[in-house]
Amino acid sequence: MSTSTPTPERTRAASADLPDFCSLPVLFALLVVGALTVSLMWLAPGNDSALRGYCVAMLFVVWLAMLLTVALCKLRPWMQRLSGLWPYAAVWLLLVSTVLVSSTVVAWLDHAIGTGLTPPSLSGFVRDCGMATGLLGAGLLRYFYVVAQWQARLAAAAHAQVAALQARIRPHFLFNSMNTVAALVRVDPDAAERTVLNLAELFRAALGSDTSAVGTLGEELLLVDRYLEIESLRLGDRLHVERDVDVPAGLPLPCMLLQPLVENAIRYGIQPLREGGTIRLTGRRVDGGIELVVDNPLPESPAAGGTGHGLRSVRERVAYHFGARSRVDVVSGNGRFVVTIHLPETTSHARPDRR
Repeated sequence: MSTSTPTPERTRAASADLPDFCSLPVLFALLVVGALTVSLMWLAPGNDSALRGYCVAMLFVVWLAMLLTVALCKLRPWMQRLSGLWPYAAVWLLLVSTVLVSSTVVAWLDHAIGTGLTPPSLSGFVRDCGMATGLLGAGLLRYFYVVAQWQARLAAAAHAQVAALQARIRPHFLFNSMNTVAALVRVDPDAAERTVLNLAELFRAALGSDTSAVGTLGEELLLVDRYLEIESLRLGDRLHVERDVDVPAGLPLPCMLLQPLVENAIRYGIQPLREGGTIRLTGRRVDGGIELVVDNPLPESPAAGGTGHGLRSVRERVAYHFGARSRVDVVSGNGRFVVTIHLPETTSHARPDRR
């Protein structure tokens, strides 16, 4: 159940991963698209250019493909630092600008030498090259983007499954709970029985769910209540909980999403503090979506031992189920550690089989 140790920095919006432009498949794709375009234009009705013109155009396209591949390979690290979809926009602008400059230079040299390899109209030749590159480049980049997103989803699902399996091994929590039950058996049998039942429900939910399962906010809060009841027996007055959830209980959520965050809050926020502290659970509607917040105290010297797998798993599962419009923000400061889950307004349409 354990999640990551709080980190002091705010998470940055991830950029869309660009393909590896240094790889042969990308060069091959550019060559194929360019060759097909030249062939279709040469075979189009009304085109009266000879085979010589076709060969020259093919050589021009091959040269451009190699030039663009080298440029993209060298500039990819810089472009990847841009946020959102700007890396793809930068690639598209580089494609179009390179083709426009190259076609202008080639047409000017051809007219200056008088070889007659390009159309008489320099502006028309440059315009046609730019339009073809813009349209084909947008389509090709869209293909690369879809493939990258598909691969990222597969990787996120696989990583989340591994993280879920790792999260199901909870020796410290089981050890503490068994000690609590043992201490209560003689002095308060009813409390011991409730603790065993709560523990059974927690493990049933954890062992019976997978990363693709979707429950509801009400079910998640019930699991959180069971967990907090167990921990309150151990921590006593050191643990305080404030809840202000103004969100429908039927809100779809991935199973076991909030409980690990609450456990993280106790293990790394409440437990290290001698005086304890307060965990705040908040749910509210905001413009364009819903926010779920887990807010806990942050010790001056955070407890060691976290690996970051739990919080990373929460991020990946939220993105996996609700898409790019959702996100998980982590903010640390002023003695508090706050995890905010932003869900889109369309969260009600989340499905277990969402891809």
